[in-house]
Amino acid sequence: MLDLHVHLLGHLDREVTPENIAEFLRRAQATRLKQIGFADHDMYWENLNLDMIRNVALDYPQLQIRVGLEVDYLEGKEKQIKEMIDSYPFDYIIGSVHQIGDWCFDFPEEEPRHRQWDADDLYQAYFRLVEKAATSGLFDVIGHFDLIKIFNIRPRTDVRMLAARALEAVKDCGLVLEINTNGRYKPVQEFYPEFKLVELANQMEILFTLGSDAHEASVVGRDVQEACQWLRILGIKKISGFTGGKKQIFELQDV
Repeated sequence: MLDLHVHLLGHLDREVTPENIAEFLRRAQATRLKQIGFADHDMYWENLNLDMIRNVALDYPQLQIRVGLEVDYLEGKEKQIKEMIDSYPFDYIIGSVHQIGDWCFDFPEEEPRHRQWDADDLYQAYFRLVEKAATSGLFDVIGHFDLIKIFNIRPRTDVRMLAARALEAVKDCGLVLEINTNGRYKPVQEFYPEFKLVELANQMEILFTLGSDAHEASVVGRDVQEACQWLRILGIKKISGFTGGKKQIFELQDV
């Protein structure tokens, strides 16, 4: 199993220390992960110590430990994002959309504002940004592809139509789509992306990876076994990890 969406810092709930890193890695061992990837939020860039992660990794040779970053795609900030990404030899970069304009839409207190939108317009605005993120050339993975559904507000139009251009961009740019299990613990109570989007992406021959979006060690690997079963139901045989900025393909039966 893989878990490439792990936040060592949480939301600055802790510091980067060898002890904290080791706690996450012990949990990865306990859940029988093959590969774990630390991908903290880019907003905490100054609090990261990525070399420390690589040093502690030497004590866990049986684990494939990767260093990534989850980056908020912000329209017009592509140059600054690229400079940050280029400043360290990351194994992979997750591109995520958490904002529409200056609105950080996934905080719990923002749910009422979601309901002020026409749902189709909300989804269109969101997927337009996901499409731009995918075509930016900055990312390897698109994280929690349909995060906009977080409060279980659904569009009238089939979501596959609303997401079509974004999925085409993911395919055309050779990106990997994340199955993010954390949605199950949000109001929407289901994985990101929903099953019919996963089904469509598979028909388009888009590769998948897995992430728990763990913000604490106890959550590492949560539900990724079930996510693997989900993919097997669709006949998916391969899944992507990363190493040195390149895809690392695993047979799904082996993880």
